[in-house]
Amino acid sequence: MIVPAYWAESRSQHREKNRQITVRRWGWSDTGQVEAQAHADERVRDALARLIAGEALPRREPKKAYNGAHGVPIREEIVERHGTSVITRNAYGARCLNTPDVLFADIDFDTASPAGTGWAWMLLVAAAVGAWWLIESTVLGAVAAAVLAGLAFAARRRAAHRTAASPQPEALARERIATFMAAHPLWKLAVYRTPAGLRAIALHQRFKPDDAAVASFFDAVKVDPTYRVMCLNQHCFRARVSAKPWRIGIERHLRPRPGVWPVSGEHLPARQAWVAAYEAEAGAHAACRWLETLGQGAIDLDAKAVQELHDQLSGATSERPIA
Repeated sequence: MIVPAYWAESRSQHREKNRQITVRRWGWSDTGQVEAQAHADERVRDALARLIAGEALPRREPKKAYNGAHGVPIREEIVERHGTSVITRNAYGARCLNTPDVLFADIDFDTASPAGTGWAWMLLVAAAVGAWWLIESTVLGAVAAAVLAGLAFAARRRAAHRTAASPQPEALARERIATFMAAHPLWKLAVYRTPAGLRAIALHQRFKPDDAAVASFFDAVKVDPTYRVMCLNQHCFRARVSAKPWRIGIERHLRPRPGVWPVSGEHLPARQAWVAAYEAEAGAHAACRWLETLGQGAIDLDAKAVQELHDQLSGATSERPIA
């Protein structure tokens, strides 16, 4: 896991005959800005040489948020460091805990309606309206509209009945976790409720994101696919530990847009003002709520320390509403 404190960009050009190649690359460092610039210069020289040799490479690395970056470290402001864990501020302003070896898993609830039912009833309603307007005979149009509308509402009612009769999304997600734990009794998992799903923290041992056991666990509990990819890309696990701004009444985006670090000096006051307003509201909310701890495994003390940090920062054991 690399979360650099310093960033720089380098630019280089090459001309030959009627062609010009311009390449830009980012560099980073935990030591200082000079080292970040030297790293950027080295990376741009390497990229230019490879392009001249005919290799297909992007000519520019855009500033991307965590979930869009590939091959570049996490580009977020460092808020705090706690041992090997780093607290960063993400592109929309929330604080996130990043850890190289303590397994976090976010499991979003599957709230999709039964396949096709939503579209079916909407199309039937549209057809009913169309029949009224297109059929010249008023009586015939009215009959057609009534029949189609009846079919639409019957389809909607059947879909609602099936949804009500089926297990709820939270119950399904918790059942998947319970099934995995029954097959792996020596695991130890802390389970939390988030606004849109569940979160699990493995406490019995530490893992690397590319461990086979992690992949098996992610498969079993149906971890969010984007999160799974980014664990591998960024060589770390991650959890949001403060509220999403729009869930606590903050509609204005983090300034300046798009919120990706670093920010030039002239924009820092606007960013700091936004952060101060956000933190004032976020303090009244939690990011998740602890539900239970499962499994018979012994607790790894380093994993436990990261859990305690997570619970403190996220308000997981508080009575504050989650957001």
